[in-house]
Amino acid sequence: MKTLIIAEKPDMGRNIANAIEPRAKNNRTYLEGEHYIITWAIGHLIGLAEPDAYDDKYKKWNLSHLPIIPDTFKLIPNRKTKDQLTVIKSLAKRCGKLVNACDAGREGQYIFSLIQRYLKLTQPVQRLWISDLTAETIQRGFRELKDGAEYDNLTKAASARSEADWLIGMNGSRAFTTRHNVLLSVGRVQTPVLALVYDRQKEIEAFNSLTYYVLEALFETELITYKGIWQGERLQDAERAGKLAEKVKGKPGTVVSYEVKDVKEYPFKLYDLTLLQREANAKLGFPAKKTLDLAQSLYEKHKVITYPRTNSNFVTEQNIPEMHAALSSLAGTAYGEWVKGANRGLVHKGNKYICNPAKVEDHHAILPTKRKASGLSQDESKLYDMVVRRFLSQFYPAAQYKSHTAMTEVEEELFKTSLKQLIDPGWKAIYADQQDKSKPRGKKGEQEDEEELEISESFALRENEPVTCKDAAVKEKETQPPKAYTEGTLLKAMESAGKNIEDEDLKDAMKDSGLGTPATRAATIERLKKVGYIGMQGKKILLTSKGRTAIELIRSAGVELLTSPEMTGMWERRLNEIARGSASDEQFMTNVKKFATMIVEKVSRQERANIASFQQPEKPARGKSGTRKKSAGSGSRGAAASKAAAASGDGKPAVVAACPRPGCGGSIFMGRKGYGCSHYREGCTFVIWKEAFGRQLTDLQVKALIEKGKTAKLKLRQPDGSAVQGRLLLRSAESGALQIEV
Repeated sequence: MKTLIIAEKPDMGRNIANAIEPRAKNNRTYLEGEHYIITWAIGHLIGLAEPDAYDDKYKKWNLSHLPIIPDTFKLIPNRKTKDQLTVIKSLAKRCGKLVNACDAGREGQYIFSLIQRYLKLTQPVQRLWISDLTAETIQRGFRELKDGAEYDNLTKAASARSEADWLIGMNGSRAFTTRHNVLLSVGRVQTPVLALVYDRQKEIEAFNSLTYYVLEALFETELITYKGIWQGERLQDAERAGKLAEKVKGKPGTVVSYEVKDVKEYPFKLYDLTLLQREANAKLGFPAKKTLDLAQSLYEKHKVITYPRTNSNFVTEQNIPEMHAALSSLAGTAYGEWVKGANRGLVHKGNKYICNPAKVEDHHAILPTKRKASGLSQDESKLYDMVVRRFLSQFYPAAQYKSHTAMTEVEEELFKTSLKQLIDPGWKAIYADQQDKSKPRGKKGEQEDEEELEISESFALRENEPVTCKDAAVKEKETQPPKAYTEGTLLKAMESAGKNIEDEDLKDAMKDSGLGTPATRAATIERLKKVGYIGMQGKKILLTSKGRTAIELIRSAGVELLTSPEMTGMWERRLNEIARGSASDEQFMTNVKKFATMIVEKVSRQERANIASFQQPEKPARGKSGTRKKSAGSGSRGAAASKAAAASGDGKPAVVAACPRPGCGGSIFMGRKGYGCSHYREGCTFVIWKEAFGRQLTDLQVKALIEKGKTAKLKLRQPDGSAVQGRLLLRSAESGALQIEV
């Protein structure tokens, strides 16, 4: 009997047929050769059934019917692709063996396992596990087919992931939706990702910009001129900064210290999918999903890159010869000159910066294949170029710099100079046409004055060398709030489970506990857009009123664990442990079921939200810098009722509660810094500041203060700085003053 090969998509099936059965007859939905029949899924042919498949009562969303926890999950075919499932069933009856040729990863494993379970296929299974779709790789993969049983743990992890998402999504979404009469989507991964956006937005809103001054001096020696930044406490007094400038201007000085160090900068790591998505967003403005789709096309359709849905930046020893072969294939292309300059000796098995098998799980880093690129779209070419340049940079030496640090003293005032002189560009020559060397490579904002300025010309000073301060200028600056997320920076936060990790090794260690997987993160961001929780302003991700209220409701219900990136990251780590056989899928699911039950119990006791809190306010006016303009009443209690911040999508203010001040009759709105009254122009002085006793208050907490006179127990900070667990009380309905009740 023949062997049935089931690929994940038609293009993949045809590539396999061309490699192992080139004379196979094309029958539209499958190809048949002498030894093999090759067919395919079309993504997910089968999914988990909806709740009403278990009981008709679930057709109506009712809080009393929750939680829904099936003993055994039912499967249901995708109506749009049911015909292809019938084809697979028919072909399987003619075959004695099966080959799982779906994508080599958890999701590909799951797609095949669902087909196998639903159709009750009992034939022996072998697994094709490859990282690119070139004919050579496919042929080698078939020579090295694995026993399907070796991937049983991966199947368990994939099933656990899907069923856990169903339990949390179905029960959480139905509970919050029925309780608050607004369609609210809740998910094991999407909710903590939304919480990241919410928390960043709150940081931005709570930020108070401070004006400060930087004193920059221009020094001159016999041979060169250079700049230095005044060293001292931050200057917040313009008059003092001006006096310092006058003090040193035109005066003689001395180079009191001067140090030169040799510095090397090595090439950036090879791409994994998340890093590729982040950089494509930053450099090309591509959304994460677009980058994934383009990368999949480069892999599956054009076969010019290896499997893109990887979480590794490294390769194995077996990949080193492939990298050298891919380098040779780039000769004679647009990258030919860089191939000529490549040093093949730098890419070898002993270079742990490139070759580190311990850091390769299912798939190695994204690499170009030996196939020459042709017929690429403009956007495909841009992404391919990123992959090829990153690959080529590994064959080039480190960039070499001399780091110059000087301290210059004038009139007992110290100025620091930091310069980075390029000696040899090394691998950076590959990116020379993409860099603007006229600008410093430092960070934008208040830190840029401390960054090293990159120069290409020679520079030298001597200790105790006399100088003259030719000029001194004061620059006015403002501290900057945290930046709103872009898709690229949000992907980075998802990868590290929301932790602000700068240490690369620690970040690598956290990859097992990130939010989602490289293959699903883009879909999560798209989901948040689709349900109306986030929007886009250029590259910036903006939180909507619906997204804001959703997080506040979840946290106030007492299931804030659902918003925790670290918690969901731990779940993802456990799924990886299940895949490796070091954790139990049954225990994992038991814990998920308990959590789903707890969500329902706590939401059922929650106070119903005001429908107005889900409505989107008008966009606030913005200045040239992109920051919110200050109103005439900014800084006053009246600003708390700023109409720009409180207007709803239909132009009407979003009411939090009625003003409790006796005889006022106004309404309380959320402003930039607090919750104030609509009658502030008539003299109402009631305001509750957003930050009180060390806590950022939510709409629901302010509503509780006004209508009930107190909040639930919160973690607070007393005026002396000590932490305390207690309630906030509305001490005065006249002014909005609060106090703590322990």
